[in-house]
Amino acid sequence: MKSRDTLVRLKRFQAEEKRRRVVQLNAMIAEFTRMANELDREIAQEERRANIDDPSHFAYPTYARAARVRRDNIMASVAELRGQLDDAEAQFKEAAEEFAKAQSQEARDRGAERLIDVVADRRQSELSEALRRV
Repeated sequence: MKSRDTLVRLKRFQAEEKRRRVVQLNAMIAEFTRMANELDREIAQEERRANIDDPSHFAYPTYARAARVRRDNIMASVAELRGQLDDAEAQFKEAAEEFAKAQSQEARDRGAERLIDVVADRRQSELSEALRRV
């Protein structure tokens, strides 16, 4: 069953694509989280250096203010990526289930083909045996 084999390969490819997307999103989330943590440390260091930790203070360090904005943007991106990750994981699960179904259908088809071959061989041998008797 060539078409079934093609279908299985297609489903395998689709499942692998979904898995790669999940891995990629996890890596991006980890990298963004690392960047946000690094910005937190830099903000704290700048606040200690200036001895001002109130962002609304008129003399609050400009770098710390800019780093806060950047960190907040990164954390918003992380939240959005987590939503995408949830969707990607659901899509991967669905693709993996479709792949498993295609594999099991292919296995059933191969088993049915073997059974047909066995029955045909048996009939052929019975026919040969009957012809020898005659």
